[in-house]
Amino acid sequence: MTELHFPWIEVSILTPLLGAVWIHLLGARASVLRHAIAIASVTFALTVGELLDFILLGAFEAHDRRLFLDWLFDRDIFVVDELSAFQLPLAALIFLVIIMSTLRTKSPRFSLKAALISETLLLATFSCRTSWTLVALLAASTIPPFLELRQRGHCTRIYTLHMSLFVALLVGGWAWLSMVDVNSPAALIPGALLTAAALLRSGIVPFHLWIADLFEKGTLGTAILFTTPLVGAYAVMRLVLPIAPSWALQSIAILSLLTAVYAAGMALVQREARRMFCYIMLSQSSLVLVGLELVTPIGLTGALCLWLSVGLSLTGFGITLRSIEARISRISLVDYHGLYRQMPIFSGFFLLTGLASIGFPATVGFVGMELLIEGAVDIYPWVGTMVVIAAALNGITVLMAYFRIFTGRHNPTLIPMHARRSEQVAVLILSLLILVGGLVPQPGVASRYHAATELTRQRQRNPMTEDETVARILDAGSEEQNVITRPVSVSH
Repeated sequence: MTELHFPWIEVSILTPLLGAVWIHLLGARASVLRHAIAIASVTFALTVGELLDFILLGAFEAHDRRLFLDWLFDRDIFVVDELSAFQLPLAALIFLVIIMSTLRTKSPRFSLKAALISETLLLATFSCRTSWTLVALLAASTIPPFLELRQRGHCTRIYTLHMSLFVALLVGGWAWLSMVDVNSPAALIPGALLTAAALLRSGIVPFHLWIADLFEKGTLGTAILFTTPLVGAYAVMRLVLPIAPSWALQSIAILSLLTAVYAAGMALVQREARRMFCYIMLSQSSLVLVGLELVTPIGLTGALCLWLSVGLSLTGFGITLRSIEARISRISLVDYHGLYRQMPIFSGFFLLTGLASIGFPATVGFVGMELLIEGAVDIYPWVGTMVVIAAALNGITVLMAYFRIFTGRHNPTLIPMHARRSEQVAVLILSLLILVGGLVPQPGVASRYHAATELTRQRQRNPMTEDETVARILDAGSEEQNVITRPVSVSH
């Protein structure tokens, strides 16, 4: 296995953890938010360095040159490959912009220390291969939101019930799978347990109630950090995809598709912006799972591209709502608030990120959505129709919310409503990535296509997951390669 030129993986994991200790030592000082932003910025820079180093190596996977934790972890536990190489900077960026958009007056309610600990767990999860370590990290990541709900004095019954079931299915499924041959029919039952755990973590219907409960009772920042990196999709790729037969993946795809349409319809009728965002996020993340379960290079490429675009755009969308909430409290979608004059930057960013999340042309989500639909139609024509319906409903919801929040009679206030410098920087970073990714999509798409073909070939090596359709596409592969390598136009 190829070695990186610097121990990027472990340094990026340890930096926010040590930063959380430093934030704890600072206590309630006024400068604590600036320190948290600096720590998150360093972590993001480390993950970008890790990505660049990995790209220069030209390998499918690599690990650190020297490990600081050889005494604790096996050398092959933390590995960066083409699946996780782009997810790590994305995850670090999500935490960075959420911390940057936190108002100083809101920092006592939104725990910066817990956010940095959650970032450590997330980066370790995305760097971890299939093992008991991954199971432990997935289980540990459920603790910070629980502690926040309990600290805020809210009922944790719904969240605790779902996450306890998630951990039980995860541990039971992996323990069972460890005792059987993964290439034998005996692996079907533990595979089903792991599949159920991944679906529950992703919020697939009917296991979606905990997401709405978390958005309703927790801080919006914590809810965004816990959901937008799509950890459930990563669990599917690492734990389920290598062992699940084709019929099982098709079942997951159908459930995910139903969730996407159902959540899009629910988002359309919500009367509060926070719940509207919750269901749009659930709908779009379910579309990612639809593409992951198609197990064809084009469909899988679309899902991997959509994974990145959903993380970027929905994080920006959530930041806009969070910044508005910090100034006027919960946002009702029943009345017209007329905030455009007071928040021109946020109004434009709201529209940009909302439309990017549904794959609007010239945004980062456009190519991913196009590839997802093309890959779905090749296998199941009706799936493509349902994907378009879900995207259309979400688009109507975004425009309706925009008109409710930013248009209408202007209501002057004495509270400063303009964006602070750190919020402007966060908005600028995400806007540039969304637009550049949409106007120049070819490098990212080519990388995601290469990752998709390698993941599909790895899946083929398991006799339990043989798929004649996938084999035929991989053998013939030239037509799909032309689809990926030809110039992409967003004019239509």
